Amino acid sequence: MASATDVSRQIPAWEVGCNSSNGSLPVVGNEHNDASENLSQSTTGKPPRNLSCIRHCSSTAILHNPELDVGIVGLKSPSTENSGYLPIFRSGSCSDKGPKQYMEDEYIRVDNLHQYLSTAVNCPVSGAFYGVFDGHGGTDAASFTRKNILKFIVEDSQFPSGTKKAIKSAFVKADHALADSKSVDSSSGTTALTALILGRTMLIANAGDSRAVLGKRGRAVELSKDHKPNCTSERLRIERLGGVIYDGYLDGQLSVARALGDWHIKGAEGSKSPLSAEPEFEEINLTEEDEFLIIGCDGLWDVMSSQFAVTIVRKELMIHNDPEQCSKALVKEAIRRNSCDNLTVVVVCFSPDPPPKIEMPRSHKRRSISAEGLDLLKGVLDNAI
Repeated sequence: MASATDVSRQIPAWEVGCNSSNGSLPVVGNEHNDASENLSQSTTGKPPRNLSCIRHCSSTAILHNPELDVGIVGLKSPSTENSGYLPIFRSGSCSDKGPKQYMEDEYIRVDNLHQYLSTAVNCPVSGAFYGVFDGHGGTDAASFTRKNILKFIVEDSQFPSGTKKAIKSAFVKADHALADSKSVDSSSGTTALTALILGRTMLIANAGDSRAVLGKRGRAVELSKDHKPNCTSERLRIERLGGVIYDGYLDGQLSVARALGDWHIKGAEGSKSPLSAEPEFEEINLTEEDEFLIIGCDGLWDVMSSQFAVTIVRKELMIHNDPEQCSKALVKEAIRRNSCDNLTVVVVCFSPDPPPKIEMPRSHKRRSISAEGLDLLKGVLDNAI
């Protein structure tokens, strides 16, 4: 991944984001290549990071003002076993190294899993796969994981009947391969967030502080948890395994509690380490209300709430219906808000059509004020004169 955007209006079945030594984003099999936008920066500050986030809220509030940067929380879609609905996948991505000297992020997009899989792998339903990998200590771990994670998943004996077990095994296999590989720097590490969709079942796997957010009729639905060392559950796990947290950093070195690689911290292979490579999962059944998925590295979420990102993407889709342009808009806004990190965003749409306009129901109730209320108001006004 690098400082320009790889535009793919005719979405390929298989696309990966990779690094470039000259700081420009590589183009993968596309004849519609746009130059990087001249993304201007402003002095707009970061949003408050202490906004409470109550997961699994069933609020139906819709934000029409994109300037309202309010966090909305996780919600599982209801089961619709008898529904004949099947999503249609199309995606876009954007990458920028931001103010950093080097690009260490990677991403992967597979809109058609059948085209990727070999004939030896049985996958009875349509599917797709997406991932973002935020590297640190160099690009080795992120690049290796991007190249191999899907292969490790589909080649696992549990795939596709035991998808969750196959993904968990793939994360561990990739982590151990990073320890064993002679061509990978042992001090290199990466977060990993993947979205595997089979039919209308979407399984999010996350190890690190990247984030997956579902756009559900204008609401933001968080499908992953940021694995920060100060997060209560992560802090307790770290301390139980003998780790310490200094100023928000695990062992004073890492700002994440879960990552692949980083074997200079993990120690001997097979030992229990406070730095875990095991992913956390969120599984939902997609319905017609689920319009798109945003997955992005923490450079985006450091300066933008989940709801604000969903509001931007939905508004953009209603204008041009292009997930690539939506990804550009998110990166451009993050840079305008002075993001201090590399930026990687993938937007996945589940329908060929743009989101419908949301009509707010009109109230037919007549409102009036009582005689007592009029007298009280008259008294207040008289006293004010």
